[in-house]
Parts: sequence; structure tokens; C-alpha cells
Amino acid sequence: MAENTKRAAALFDLDGTLTNPFTGISNGIRHAMQKMGRAAPDDDAIRSHIGPPLQVTFAAFLETDDEARIWEAVGHYRERYQEVGKFENELIPGIKDALIHCVDAGYFLSVATSKMESYSRDIIVHFGLSEYFHAIHGSAPDGTNSNKAHLIRHILSNEPIDPSKAVMIGDRLHDIAGGKANGVPTIGVLWGFGDRTELEEAGAVSVVEKPSELASAIDRVLEVEPAA
Repeated sequence: MAENTKRAAALFDLDGTLTNPFTGISNGIRHAMQKMGRAAPDDDAIRSHIGPPLQVTFAAFLETDDEARIWEAVGHYRERYQEVGKFENELIPGIKDALIHCVDAGYFLSVATSKMESYSRDIIVHFGLSEYFHAIHGSAPDGTNSNKAHLIRHILSNEPIDPSKAVMIGDRLHDIAGGKANGVPTIGVLWGFGDRTELEEAGAVSVVEKPSELASAIDRVLEVEPAA
């Protein structure tokens, strides 16, 4: 890939950044825990575990490192999520304006999520976001690229992105850590499932409270001068 074809890029987490997936994820977790013969965690516990890969979440909720049990629970979750859970979801108000700004600025846009890539594509289409994204990257069914550091490395290696002009946007410490592992600065957002302390301690270079603040934060990180 020729160096001069590479572009400034904004990488967006999905859950808690572009959409609020709490209803679908919480219903899926409760379904899986019931199938596993275990009590369902409460809403606060579920919220605190949205962001990491599912296998990490179920290891915590099942209190086990037994890979077979963990992946059995993931399978039960996916049964429901594939059918209805992925659409029990809400678009974050105002996020489209930030995406439109990024497109107008000429940035390469990619989804960068630990969620399965096939589900992510369905969600992006469902909410009419396909026209804004040049690429959608998520995890494989076996968990490949569910780790944000691995995922971002994969995106940087396979898309026409200038790594020195890239930014990762997300709501949890895993997004921040994934960016840092690849030398990519990160913006934390407060409308998702993480809080300011979590994001700042993880190393976010900026934390924004509202979607209306996101476009200018991206421009600052990428050192793009605002239009006159």
C-alpha cells in the first residue's frame, strides 16, 4: 500500500459509543445464565461488564476459568442475541452529526468493536450508519480480535490508515488500552458504560460528555484546523 494513499482515521467502538445496547445485552446475559442454571446478575453488575469480550464477562459471572463452560454460556447468549438482542438497541442521539463531520473532513472511518463482526454489520445497517463507515471490524466467533489491542493492530494493518493520524473513540478502559498498545491516542466518551475516572486513569487524551463535543475533540487530536 503506497504511503501517500493512507488517511487520517477515526476508529469508533460500537456498544456505548455509537449505540446504547443495554437492553439486548442484559436480556442475553440473563438468558444465558438461566440456561447455565445460575442466578442472573443485577443491572449494575451487567453494566460494569459491558465492553470486554463476552468470554471475559461470562468467566466473571460464572466464577470459572473452565473454557468449556464459558463458551457454553457464550453460545446461549448468542442464540438469543442473533435473533432479537442485537436490535434491542438505541442509536445515541447526536452521534450521526459527529459521523457526518468526520466524513466531511475526509477521515477514514472504521467501527472497532469486540462484538462479533457479523452482528456489528447488522446493527450498523439497521441504524442507517453504513454510509458513514468505510470499514467495520469486530471479533470472529472463536474470539479472534476480541481483544481491542489485537483488533486495532489488525485494522491498522489492513486499512489505508496513517497510524500517526488515527484516533480511537470509546467508552471503556479497554478502548483506551487498545489504542495505547498501538500508539493511537484515544478519546473517552461519557454517554456509555465507563466513567471519567476510568477513562482518564486508562490514559484517554480527551474525555467528552456529549456527542455534540465529539467532532471538535477528534479534530483537536488529529490536529485538523476547523473550517473558517
